[in-house]
Amino acid sequence: MAVIVRALVVLLGVVLMVLGLMAIVSLPGAGLSGLWLVATGGFLVVVIAAERQRYRSAAAESENAPAGPGGGEASGAPIDERFRATNEVFIDPTSGHRMRVLVDPTTGERRYVAEA
Repeated sequence: MAVIVRALVVLLGVVLMVLGLMAIVSLPGAGLSGLWLVATGGFLVVVIAAERQRYRSAAAESENAPAGPGGGEASGAPIDERFRATNEVFIDPTSGHRMRVLVDPTTGERRYVAEA
């Protein structure tokens, strides 16, 4: 269902951008209105692209798999050996899960794992 909503929002964004460009080109005096449509459509597309990248592991992203509990690694999924547990722990506000932060010391990449 979430995939359908994302696709519809992206489609709406693209339609708004096309309508805005058509208004700018074909209607005299519609430059500002057309520009507003282009900007609004572009904003929708960028928001969906940015939202898709948040709180997902690289493995979940590459396989298009759902995010794990609290948006972290999937439950029971093996964690790459290069990641080390840190003392950083937080409660995910959306799920209420206690999350442990893992970090790759060489790159600074972070992963999040739900603790029991």
